[in-house]
Amino acid sequence: MRDQLLLTTFLWLFCGAEIITLTGMFGEIRTPNFPDSYPSDTEVTWNISVPEGFRIRLYFIHFDLEPSYLCEYDYAKVETDDQVIATFCGKESTDTEQAPGQQVTESPGSFLSLTFRSDFSNEERFTGFDAHYSAVDVDECAEKSDEDLVCDHYCHNYIGGFYCSCRFGYLLHTDNRTCKVECSDNLFTQRSGIISSADFPNPYPKSSDCLYRIELEEGFVINLHFDDNFDIEDHPEVSCPYDYIKIKAGRREFGPLCGVKPPGRIETGSNSVHILFHSDNSGENSGWRLSYTVTGTECPDLQPPVNGKIEPVQSKYTFKDQVVISCNPGYNVLKDNMEMETFQIECRKDGTWSNKIPNCKIVDCKPPKELENGFVTFSTIQNLTTYQSTLQYSCREPYYTMVPNITSVYSCDASGVWINKEMGVKLPTCQPVCGIPHFSRSFLARISRGNAAKRGISPWIAMLSDSESGRPFCGGSLIGNKWIVTAAHCLHDELDSGVTELQSSHIRKHSTFKIILGKHRTFLKDDTEQSFQIKNVFIHPDYKAPTFQYDIALVELSEKPFLNDYVTPVCLPLEQVQTGEFVIVSGWGKQFLARAPEVLMEIEIPVVDAAVCKAGYKKLNRILTEDMICAGEKEGGKDACSGDSGGPMVTLSRQRKHWFLAGTVSWGVGCGENDKYGVYSNVYKSLAWIRGITDVQK
Repeated sequence: MRDQLLLTTFLWLFCGAEIITLTGMFGEIRTPNFPDSYPSDTEVTWNISVPEGFRIRLYFIHFDLEPSYLCEYDYAKVETDDQVIATFCGKESTDTEQAPGQQVTESPGSFLSLTFRSDFSNEERFTGFDAHYSAVDVDECAEKSDEDLVCDHYCHNYIGGFYCSCRFGYLLHTDNRTCKVECSDNLFTQRSGIISSADFPNPYPKSSDCLYRIELEEGFVINLHFDDNFDIEDHPEVSCPYDYIKIKAGRREFGPLCGVKPPGRIETGSNSVHILFHSDNSGENSGWRLSYTVTGTECPDLQPPVNGKIEPVQSKYTFKDQVVISCNPGYNVLKDNMEMETFQIECRKDGTWSNKIPNCKIVDCKPPKELENGFVTFSTIQNLTTYQSTLQYSCREPYYTMVPNITSVYSCDASGVWINKEMGVKLPTCQPVCGIPHFSRSFLARISRGNAAKRGISPWIAMLSDSESGRPFCGGSLIGNKWIVTAAHCLHDELDSGVTELQSSHIRKHSTFKIILGKHRTFLKDDTEQSFQIKNVFIHPDYKAPTFQYDIALVELSEKPFLNDYVTPVCLPLEQVQTGEFVIVSGWGKQFLARAPEVLMEIEIPVVDAAVCKAGYKKLNRILTEDMICAGEKEGGKDACSGDSGGPMVTLSRQRKHWFLAGTVSWGVGCGENDKYGVYSNVYKSLAWIRGITDVQK
């Protein structure tokens, strides 16, 4: 409001007097030359005006005028249009009634005038005054007397004015002060309710005509019941001449009703009732209130279905009553060959139900999902799949085991699904059992100069065979149920000298070779073997062909093999194989006589310290990297040979009692030569890559 401090100031001289007009909402008034002494023989008048609905408050924060009897010398005069409110003179520090001190002067209206007058001398150099004024709101609602009410019901003050409002159910008239009730369009369509005169039990409004309509569909009959508190203005000689109730129900009429005796219960016999209440312009009666209910045609009693219930349960059902049929847990409502949770019927106006009570049918979970490499066993001979029936999943042992290892019993739930208390609706999986041959091994006397392997003793070994000639060229190992681990150099063509980077064009086409599992004899077909086409080939991203660094690859089979005594995966390592630990290497590679063996061969050799192995190859300028393992005997004689590449180097975990894949046959110099150990790709070093591609964890 700072911009309202001084909206307009007019100055002019009239007979030596200065007049200043102030119209701001607040302001400051000072005597001439303040705070220096004011001039002699001076008269200044400040006329202060604010908007209607406001008053003016005036007070002094400094006052120092020449004192005199009745302020006849110098003074400050406060007045309105027609009266002087106060005249001040003197000093604040003196004990005089003529100085304003802390007094606040308030105008009766929106105008106030302040006049300063000094006589011919100011010898003591009085400094004058510093005054402030502000506009304050007038509360019109609080200042009206009971005889002159500004509003009929409610008065609301705001800054600069006021407005009126009415109680609920009333409307404000065009004069914006008085209230009138409006009750000519009250419609009730519910099957029960309460109706009363406005403001009941307080006096009802005057000069009103209220119409209340109860409208229900055909088939219902409306009954009215008036409260005992009944008070409508009456006349001792004439029947209801002033205020009254009239009721119209179809062709019947009731009333007029008035007085203090309630009419009690009225059975209208109709589904449509109009209630008219009329009041004149006088009286202070409390009015009336009634409750209404309806009755309808009764329908026959209901019996719930077997294994079900009806809601609500009532002693009798009448027109429009609705009943919901539901079934006990494990059962569904069966209606028109459709199953549903609930079914609703309604009592019709002719006294019949809209439908028959349906039956409850037991929930059927249907045949369960099959478990790959597993079986389902039902708890009953009949193989029931209905509510609360149970079944158990099991895996095809001993080749698969259940993951997670839980109680695999599932029950038919009330919702119609098979549920396990630990897994919910999710099924476990049958994971291959790894690293456990189904034939015992007699360890070797300590694939060059090895021994013929016992049939089925290495059920994870795979033969990589040329598709045209049928001749084996590399070995591999089954992990999981569709992946073969082999050497990377087995899966690409021989590279020209100078080529260091392997290109996709160098990799063997999938159609040029196949994978055989369950194989024992080298060239003759075994009745236990399973042959597979190739789906995908993955070479280790860090593989270097010239140095055989990370010489490891993965082959994805086109379909999953059937696990049995002769086809079982080997486990992945959980730790590195240690120096001096004995490992077994298997393969169909050429022997020292430079020809392939008739059957699978294997040798048992120790893991050699890396430094010892490096020393043996240093003279040949061959480099061993950290991803390589050496194995063999110093004097030679036991080693993998040509055709064994990619084949398994396995060892038995004494703690876990299973065989794991420690390495794959990679390279060497000769076959079983003195100080020339066989070199194998360390599977543990590539474990993260293998798991990322295959998702095989064990």
